[in-house]
Amino acid sequence: MNALEIMPTTMNQIYHYPVMYREILTLLNLSEKKVVVDCTVGVGSHALRMLEAMKSDALFIGIDRDEDSLSQACAKLQIFGKRVILIKSDFSNIDSVLLNLHIAKADAFIFDLGISTYQLSESNRGFSFSKEGPLDMRMDKNSFVCAADLVNNLSEIELENIFRKFGEERYAYRIARAITDMRRREPIVTTTQLAEIILRATPLKVRDWRLHPATRVFQALRIAVNRELEALKAGIDKAVTLLNAGGRIAVISFHSLEDRIVKHTLRDFSHKGVLKIITKKPIIAGEQELLENNPSRSAKLRVAEKI
Repeated sequence: MNALEIMPTTMNQIYHYPVMYREILTLLNLSEKKVVVDCTVGVGSHALRMLEAMKSDALFIGIDRDEDSLSQACAKLQIFGKRVILIKSDFSNIDSVLLNLHIAKADAFIFDLGISTYQLSESNRGFSFSKEGPLDMRMDKNSFVCAADLVNNLSEIELENIFRKFGEERYAYRIARAITDMRRREPIVTTTQLAEIILRATPLKVRDWRLHPATRVFQALRIAVNRELEALKAGIDKAVTLLNAGGRIAVISFHSLEDRIVKHTLRDFSHKGVLKIITKKPIIAGEQELLENNPSRSAKLRVAEKI
């Protein structure tokens, strides 16, 4: 799907803080780049800052699975006209996206992983445990499987494995058992219903009220529904292959599972002599950004350059 097929939303434009945008602008050196690909364009907040820094003849390609977010991005970025192409796709398909646009290589790729403020704010998307809504969690609303399908149909051991693997949840067994016990009585179909089950299954004495007990389980289900970690490895591999010499790739991750994949994938390319690691240690948000946007506290930025 290209920009002409994505209609700008008629709702008020959504603001989403572009995490570490100052560092992105500096490290990607956008004033010298001719083709820039944002693999997780979202509502276009990073894109707006990046386009302002790019030359007027440079091309910006934004990819996202979420059509609602793309509609917001289209409205926000339409002032840049034909310099912007927005595509509805998974970033694991970036090779096909560029091939269809007759673009052989790009000069910069950015991945801003995880969930956006906009998606969390929409209760009907089912990403947030603090707002009642359908237990959905699909980035692409046309995807076949949603979170409710997993919660109500997977076995207890399968749920436990998901919570442990993708959420690093200490009480994965107790929570999986509580879910399967509850669904024998009635289907689990809303976010608040699931959150309450998780809360009751978590021992009171170990609850950390700085982090809601449902946080890790919701993260795990979202990752499983959208197959995020599989897509991440494939996306980075393809982006590196499609980079021009001297081009850079930047990845912002928000939890250890993502960061581990990013770190190891970039390091493997470095050992092969394909990439030069620019950030020996991941960059984290500075004091000014934390004052402006506290959720940035968990973000890690890694950047590498194609040799």
